[in-house]
This record gives sequence, C-alpha cells and structure tokens, in this order.
Amino acid sequence: MNIPKTLWHLYQLKQNEKRTAPQIQNDQQNKLRQLLRYAWDHSPYYRETFEHVGITEASLDTAPLSAFPTIDKSALLENFDRLVTIPNLKQAELRYFDVNSATDRRPFLGKYHLVHSSGSTGEPGYFVYDEAAWETMLLGILRGALWGMPMPQILKLLVGRPRILYIAATDGRYGGAMAVGDGVDGVGASQIYLDIKTPLSQWVEQVQQFRPNFIIGYPSAIKILAELTQRGEVALSVLRVVSCGEPLGASLRKFLEDTFHTEVINFYGASESLALGVEGDPAEGMLLFDDLNIIEQGPDGLYLTCLYNFVHPLIRYKLTDRISIEEPSGRWPFSRAVGLLGRNEDVLWFEDGEGRREFLHPLAIEGFCILGLLDYQFRQTGKDSFEILAETAPAAGREGIKRELRRQLGEILLEKGLSYLTFAIRFVEEIRPDPATGKKRLILTLPQGERRNAG
Repeated sequence: MNIPKTLWHLYQLKQNEKRTAPQIQNDQQNKLRQLLRYAWDHSPYYRETFEHVGITEASLDTAPLSAFPTIDKSALLENFDRLVTIPNLKQAELRYFDVNSATDRRPFLGKYHLVHSSGSTGEPGYFVYDEAAWETMLLGILRGALWGMPMPQILKLLVGRPRILYIAATDGRYGGAMAVGDGVDGVGASQIYLDIKTPLSQWVEQVQQFRPNFIIGYPSAIKILAELTQRGEVALSVLRVVSCGEPLGASLRKFLEDTFHTEVINFYGASESLALGVEGDPAEGMLLFDDLNIIEQGPDGLYLTCLYNFVHPLIRYKLTDRISIEEPSGRWPFSRAVGLLGRNEDVLWFEDGEGRREFLHPLAIEGFCILGLLDYQFRQTGKDSFEILAETAPAAGREGIKRELRRQLGEILLEKGLSYLTFAIRFVEEIRPDPATGKKRLILTLPQGERRNAG
C-alpha cells in the first residue's frame, strides 16, 4: 500500500464521522442499489434467487432490502462458484492454493485475498476480497484501531513508527492476521506476530526483545500478557490496546486499562466483513460502520449486507451473533449494537509434574478439517488431561476420524510444549449451542469436584 494514499483515504473515511445519520443512510442506500445491480448482472446465483422471490430488474432500485432473499453459510459454500462474480474463482482451486502455498498474505492469482471461514469442520470455506474491497476493509480497520484520534494525532503517532504486537491465531489465512499485517504495512509501522500456539516462555522472550507500544489481539490472549506484566516478567509502555476476535467483558476491559494504563478499543469484525464496528467509550456502546455495511435485525436473527465487496457479494447473509440494533444517537451518525454476544471461551491452563503452567487457547484448536467430523468440544478433566466430544455424520468412519483427530491435535500440543497431556475422544450424538449466546461452545470446563483423569 502507498502510505500517503492510505492516509488520504483514511482522512476521507473519517469525514463520515462528522456527517449526519440521514446522510450516512442515503449513501448506504446508494451503495446498496449499486451492489444489487452488480449482483444481478454478474452472479448467476443471486439473479436466480432474486427472480425466485419476484424481484425483477426493474424493481432492483425500489424494492426494500427486506424483500430480497437471505442466505446462510451452508448455502453460500454450496453455491460458491455461481455466487461469486468472477468466473475463474472456483472454490476447489482456492482450496488447492491454500493447502499448497505458504502461509502468508500472498493473494490468489496475485489479486484475490482469501480469508478462512471460521469454526468450520470438513473442507474449509473462504471469503474472497479483491484489491478494492481489501483496501476499503483495511481503511475500516485502521479507522477502528485509531478510533477517537483526529488526523493530526494519528500523523504524530505514525511519525514515531509505533511497534505493534499482534497476539492471535497467525499461522493460517485468518482475516485478522492478514488485515493487521497489510494495515501495518500501509502506515509504515513495525510489527511482530505472536501466535497463541507459541509456548509462554517464548512470549516473554519475544515481547521483551521487541518492546511493543501498541497491542492488538484476542482479549483472552492480551489478558495473559497483562498478567505477565503484573508479575514483572515483561515491562511495557503501551500507547493503545485494541481487542478483537472475541467478546470483551467490562471487567476484563478495566483490568487491561489498569494494567497497561492506556485506552482499550473494542473492535468488531468477522471473516464475512472484517470491519463491522468499534467501541471506544463503553458508555457510547458498539458503533456499527453503517458506511461499510448494512446489518438488519430480522425476525430470526441478524443479516449482513457488505456494501464494498463486489467480487464475493454478501447480501442478507445470516450472522450468528446476537445483538439488538438501536438508531443513531449522540455525537456519532452510526447505529449502535446493544448486547453483543459472541463465543467467549475460557483459556485452558495445564500444569506439568514440575509445576510449570502452560495455556491452550481455544482458537488454537479450532478448525480441524476432517471429512465426516461435524462438530466438537473440549472438556478439561484435570490439570494435565482433557477429552474431546465429537459429533460425526451418520455414515462417517469414526475410527478414521479418531486417528486424524489424534494426529492433528498431537501436532498442536507438540508445538505448544504440551505433549505431556493425555486426552480421550468421545463420540456424542449432538453438540448443542449455548442457550445464552446461540453459539456452540468450543470449551467446557468441569466443576472441580467432577474432574478426573482421561486416557
């Protein structure tokens, strides 16, 4: 990315913060009609589904968004080749590229950025961004990470070349890792990645050597870094913390603010659209980026329409997050998300025979790709043991799934320095969602009295 060009476009995007809600909503509708027409002309899937519900070409500019059909992840993956608007984008070729290329930020065919769909089993799915969509998304992320800063303050920060630490899952085509890396390049900062599968001792070494002053990542992982800071194992002077990828609770937010003595920004994104919203001041709530997306509150959940991705259009795409949406109020022209709930997992802590503690982050063990494996959960059963609850397809070969699970998990545990752990695999009929969030928990922790050794 060209740094002066990026900063100019960031300045232009930030001007939306000064506009009125009706102005934002008018632009939103104009972008929506452009997207609908483009999908009609270039996506066989959307044209067919639009016509099926009675949408005609003449009504594309007048029909309310609620009149258009919805789509969920399974339908999106099933119809991928007919849904995307570039004929040479084939899902099978994207999978081949992903499996057979280095884990880096290199785009497919030199111009299409791939982001893993999250939490999937079986064959992975992807969300695709072309260069224009990717740059728009990066600007949304930069605006969120630097939320509340006027441009002179941003320029002063960047002149000092901030040292950015990103703590999350970084060893695949994860949207956060790829976007943060490209965004950092775009503003000329320096950064290191700290993967959640890295042993804790290496965290201390790498952080001490790099001495970051800007931290971005999963709040549960940043919490571990904050605890290391409290114990004096690392010494940091931090300008800002940006939490992303998981829900950020009020108590954890205060702990991070008190430990690092700085502002904490709560960023909201998803693989489907990596820039959805931001919460700077908890009193103002989570503000949704209405200039980049439309999020509807339907009778059976939320629907996302991404207004800037014309290569892989998402029109009324079903989200699993649970929120209520309020109209814009206060000083910002953006609508607000209230009661945002996502999957908020416990980090699993284990201890070896000599008392050394090491953690296993839930997102380090998410995304096993095994044919016939539908879903799974982890249940800690002791200080050095756990079990996996696995749900499979009716005709799946469970012995083969068990062998592959053991192989993939063994590699993760070896890399993390947790090969001393013992674990069992138990097949169950169904894994149900958490009634509080509507999402399936990846990790279950037994009460102390129920813990037992697993073999």
